[in-house]
Amino acid sequence: MPALKNATVVVIHGAWADGSSWEPVIRRLQNDGFNVVAAPIPLTSLSEDAAALRRTIARTEGPLIVAGHAYAGAVVGTAADERVRALVFVAALAPDDGETVADVFYRDESHPDAPRLVPDVDGFIWMPDEGFAKAFAQNATAEQIALCRAVQRPISVRCIQEPVASPAWKTKPAWYLLAEEDRMINPQTQRFMAERMKATIRSFAVDHTPLLTAPDKVADIIREAARATLG
Repeated sequence: MPALKNATVVVIHGAWADGSSWEPVIRRLQNDGFNVVAAPIPLTSLSEDAAALRRTIARTEGPLIVAGHAYAGAVVGTAADERVRALVFVAALAPDDGETVADVFYRDESHPDAPRLVPDVDGFIWMPDEGFAKAFAQNATAEQIALCRAVQRPISVRCIQEPVASPAWKTKPAWYLLAEEDRMINPQTQRFMAERMKATIRSFAVDHTPLLTAPDKVADIIREAARATLG
């Protein structure tokens, strides 16, 4: 893939995580020759997270693939920069015009093992410790789960209550990794969103966080998006 040396993949972490959640995927893509940058979003509001993504994109050159996990699908939807060639959604939320993240997150029935998510007095939602092993990444190793607990970052309720406008997937090609064993975002909801955006869908028997538990599959779908739009 000759264009790789000039291409950058921007990856965006979701709620209760940071850029290190993408580490297994980053290594694989770097080995392919991609430049990879993790966008550090503050998880304070969708607008502020979108601004953080714009700042990250401004630091890059050349064509871009933008990929996001879970909540970050809404942030990927703001990637309207002309250098962005493709969008990749990994078990991600993709609100349409006028919708909020909460609208799509709660669209279908929750899994019995899904954690109870309640904001604290400052309006931030933390993942309960047991939620990591039971729903966030039930296929992860004990070591991975312990690290997830240690580095988790809460998400503000403002992130999930702010309506989106003109998501970029309406004009840019999209790929969607559908997590069939997801206990956080109903797989039925994932399929609804992926089909609505006319994404190329790749469905696998993986949990909510394949960045950790199935990184080869995540890297493969990003490679596919790159081949189709950069090759």
